[in-house]
Amino acid sequence: MASEDSFLVLVHHRGSVKRKTRSGVKFTDKDPLCIVVSPTTSYDALVSSVLVKLGVEATVAGSSSRPAVASSSIPVYVPVVQPAASPSFAVDLSGNVGDQVGYGEHLPTDVRCPTPAGVGEGLFDEADDDDLEPDLIADESGDDVGASDPIRATAGFGARDTEGSASMTEFQVGQQFQDKDEALLSVKTYSIRRGVQYKVVESDYRRYVGKCSEFGNGCTWLIRLSLRQRKGIWEVKRYNGPHTCLATSISSDHRSLDYHVIATFIMPMVRADASVNIKVLLNATAAHFGFRPTYRRVWMAKQKAVAIIYGDWDESYNELPRWVLGVQLTMPGTVAVLKTCPVIVGGQEDESRAYFHRLFWTFPPCIEAFRHCKPLVSIDGTHLYGKYGGTLLVAIAQDGNSNILPVAFALVEGENAESWSFFLTHLRQHVTPQPGLLVISDRHNGIKAPDGGWLPPAAYRAFCIRHVAANFALTFKGKDARRLLVNAAYAKTEVEFDYWFDIMRSENPPMCDWANRIEYSLWTQYCDEGRRFGHMTTNISECVNSILKGVRNLPVCSLVKATYGRLAELFVRKGSEAQAQMATGQQFSQYLVKCIEANLKTARCFTVTVYDRDNSEYTVAETTPTGSFSLGTYRVSLGSQTCVCGYFQALHYPCPHALACCAYSRLTWQPYVHEVYRMSSVFGVYQMGFTPPIPEGFWPPYAGSTVIPDPNMRRAREGRPRSTRIRTNMDDADPNRPKRCSLCRQPGHTRRSCPQAGRPTVTEGNN
Repeated sequence: MASEDSFLVLVHHRGSVKRKTRSGVKFTDKDPLCIVVSPTTSYDALVSSVLVKLGVEATVAGSSSRPAVASSSIPVYVPVVQPAASPSFAVDLSGNVGDQVGYGEHLPTDVRCPTPAGVGEGLFDEADDDDLEPDLIADESGDDVGASDPIRATAGFGARDTEGSASMTEFQVGQQFQDKDEALLSVKTYSIRRGVQYKVVESDYRRYVGKCSEFGNGCTWLIRLSLRQRKGIWEVKRYNGPHTCLATSISSDHRSLDYHVIATFIMPMVRADASVNIKVLLNATAAHFGFRPTYRRVWMAKQKAVAIIYGDWDESYNELPRWVLGVQLTMPGTVAVLKTCPVIVGGQEDESRAYFHRLFWTFPPCIEAFRHCKPLVSIDGTHLYGKYGGTLLVAIAQDGNSNILPVAFALVEGENAESWSFFLTHLRQHVTPQPGLLVISDRHNGIKAPDGGWLPPAAYRAFCIRHVAANFALTFKGKDARRLLVNAAYAKTEVEFDYWFDIMRSENPPMCDWANRIEYSLWTQYCDEGRRFGHMTTNISECVNSILKGVRNLPVCSLVKATYGRLAELFVRKGSEAQAQMATGQQFSQYLVKCIEANLKTARCFTVTVYDRDNSEYTVAETTPTGSFSLGTYRVSLGSQTCVCGYFQALHYPCPHALACCAYSRLTWQPYVHEVYRMSSVFGVYQMGFTPPIPEGFWPPYAGSTVIPDPNMRRAREGRPRSTRIRTNMDDADPNRPKRCSLCRQPGHTRRSCPQAGRPTVTEGNN
């Protein structure tokens, strides 16, 4: 109670002021702060008290430097401040599903005191129907922890007591929460922090009652929260605490640490990187709460967090038809082919719904870009990691500056003959109609099936050497055996190929028999007639890591939106770089310039002899720097752009021997470079930009069947999610490859023990 010389001050901090003719003004705030002051209370002390009641720690001017702290023991839950928008996205890709860029305004939970004595309901102008607290609560049993959807992204953890420690303080009657989710989150967090268990006695849309699991066995802890309907807030109506029970056992897990609580905690990490590993989230959760949840629970929490940020997993499928209409309105010429399957209920087709089956899509800038890329395309598939399974098929091109570029996508049920045929048919029809095209892929049986437009001479097939070597390593163990096969595949001449093949034969003859079962033109470089441009792999891993990182963890509609945003950012960045290089007078790509410079350094030890000046045919004798003896002789034809070393025709730019011939005949080497390496071609890849997306509210309406996910694609509901990736030798690190420091890139030590750590950085100007 306040002393006789003290009085009550009501501080109105929300609402507005309404002017009246008789009574002057009226405050519309129905829940003012209640502060007891005395005639000796200073202004600074009054301000400090107001800040404490608002749950804001602050230092008042002229007062002690120690932060003001709450005098009561009411737990104040500090919200987790959300970081800036996900770096996984270049633009707004998720519409209005909680992905606003920048920092939001996060207000702490309001701390209010109960109505003081002598102050009636007339002052607050409100009466609640459910404010009465029953004297006795039925002793109902139940193990429900009160999980509900959705979780507020601003709810936080780790309330601090007056000493700044992480221990939890007690609840207080009159404490209010914005909604039931925030209230439940506070109760669960309190239970986790205290290391105690509670059970739910009653839970519905207007009240929530929980009591200690040892209630009646020496502990009287109980809490009752009710909805104040007129305000829409939840309030603690009754509280018996703290716990007086003792834990009967030690457990590494806690029942209240369910996936709803974990989802709120990991929200900032998932927002920053949707591809964050489950083990990372699990370890962070265990370190924060002191209990270690199961892998499955953290996986479910991540799926929930992704759904809150990027949209519901199930509803995302139904957004696809509208996205197709919206993106085609945004960029005319966009190709999007959606295939569905009928829903059969009771032996009859449900015309109002349809299962999602497959989707192919590409954009006009990608179609135009491929015309200026190298005449080859890599195709491969990667698994989806969300609530529903599936496979993302990607077609990857490469420009003349050695940059990879996805040009077409497809979402399918898996890699089979039908899904690959669906993808390849639309890829050939809409993106890659050029004759003589090379397709690099793995040896999947579905791709082996011949499809229209993909047979020679219209198109040629080649295998990714990483996949070939992985299959080879299943039969022949050991890194050395696989290295011999890879060296033979990369050989650019028949002589070099025979050299490595003879070593394989001497090591293990069955290895040669295995390799001979595959046509040489499919996996060797010297037999590909220059169609590979030196590319031996599909580049799918590089594409996923650099451009499509995180999209496999998103709902399907957010995934396809992500491809639009990521490509838009890529085209702007690479187009600006190419334009700037052209403005400085550069004629060829940086990649080619580096290769030519390296070849020019090698060409200083050659002796050139002209044999046919009309046809520009030469012989080049390679000697040691001292000229003591010859290392070999090579025939070069500038007219046919060939050299017996194989590099000229394989890479489509002059090898060291061809550069020596050009220098001897006083010819420039530029005419012997493929057109794709010119900066004009590189700029042409990114010249056509993307159009800013039209807001979803202006998309055309969709009147077709509701698209729903196929229940057969749902991941297992129990147990740890089964990995769909088949790990092979491709996933193992090369033990013979020296490990280098990530800081100085020197072998023999790590970043932690690097002698360069902590030293000041030396700029080029100071060298």
